[in-house]
Amino acid sequence: MKFGRMLRQTLTVARRDFTATVMTPTFLLFLLSPLLMIGFGVVGSMSASSAAGGGEERQRIVVIAAPDKADEIVAVDKQLRQVFTVPTARPSLRIEGPGDDVPAQARALLDSSQFDVTAVLYGPLDRPHILRRPSGYAEGVYLTQLAEQTLRAERSGGAKQLSKAHVVEVTSGQATTGGRSQAAYFAALGIFFLTLMLSGQAVGAMAEERSNKVIEVLAAAIPLESVFFGKLLGAFGSALLFVCFWGTLIAQLPKVVPAGFAAELGNLSTAVGPIFPLLFVVYFTMAYMLQSAVFLGVGSLAGTQREIQMLSLPITIFQFSMLGFASYAAGHADSWLARAAEIFPFSSPLAMAAHAANSPILWPHAVALVWQMLWVAITVTVAARLFRRGVLKSGSPKRSKRQVEQPAIDMTVS
Repeated sequence: MKFGRMLRQTLTVARRDFTATVMTPTFLLFLLSPLLMIGFGVVGSMSASSAAGGGEERQRIVVIAAPDKADEIVAVDKQLRQVFTVPTARPSLRIEGPGDDVPAQARALLDSSQFDVTAVLYGPLDRPHILRRPSGYAEGVYLTQLAEQTLRAERSGGAKQLSKAHVVEVTSGQATTGGRSQAAYFAALGIFFLTLMLSGQAVGAMAEERSNKVIEVLAAAIPLESVFFGKLLGAFGSALLFVCFWGTLIAQLPKVVPAGFAAELGNLSTAVGPIFPLLFVVYFTMAYMLQSAVFLGVGSLAGTQREIQMLSLPITIFQFSMLGFASYAAGHADSWLARAAEIFPFSSPLAMAAHAANSPILWPHAVALVWQMLWVAITVTVAARLFRRGVLKSGSPKRSKRQVEQPAIDMTVS
């Protein structure tokens, strides 16, 4: 009976907080806030790639060679560049005719104002001389191989291709170890990113209601644990709405991205198969509950925005350390550090999501969920008691001697 009353009180507070958060125009802006982040990221990457591309377009590698060798060198260069997946992996080749003083000509080319020359090759192909800038190590190695392959082509009768390979693309029907490791890392990163972005709103809500004296009114009407659990559920409801909205959009991503990118996404595989999305949502729930419970405690103890910022920074640093802990567990599934990450309550949701991608065994997830739910209850209870003793300046209610002795009298009468 007492549990049912506390549950109704908790759900009442949760419904109140959920309605107050979702039924506002600002929640729509919050729901679309990732678009702003994506937009800033696209603009930043375009600016960076434009700046980097402008510098790469001016770079050149130069070969000083006689005109009768130029065609052979260009043909070998074209074949060597097929090895690179990116056409611009090495700067463009420029052929220069030899002058009267070839070494001085090579040094002058490195100081050219027309192009950014990173490396210059001159001399006979069996004993070539290569000058390069300090940053042109890879270009120097490339020119070494260019001289070697050109010399081989000359001695074998030309640079034309002697073989024609038949390449067939084969997709794997089974989950690969690399694909599982990548899926494990992205699962931990996804839960971390969502909790980092969504759990912080609990701090502001609690601090605002504390400054407005609303939390004291609620604490006077119902148990403080019900208030904290209710606020936790209300904040989670709005977070779950956010996750469902963006999860639906991301699920449609393979249909609109290029085929090559969709194939790369298809390489991400999980050991537990179709049940993985459900486990991801459950572990996100546990991670959110744990982090939000801590933030609720911070918000209840902080009286000003400055105090909130000062207390939130160490918690954020702690969250990043938990991500590093779980990321290591994702890449080293059989290590003792992975087991430790799965047991430690605040890294357990991230590490167990990675575990679901790496291992098909399901029973550890049931144990982990019970363990995490226990720590959610412990964290909320501790936060509520800290708030009661530190803010409300009251301890747990004490029973009087008469209240203690009354049940024995009643038992005697009956």
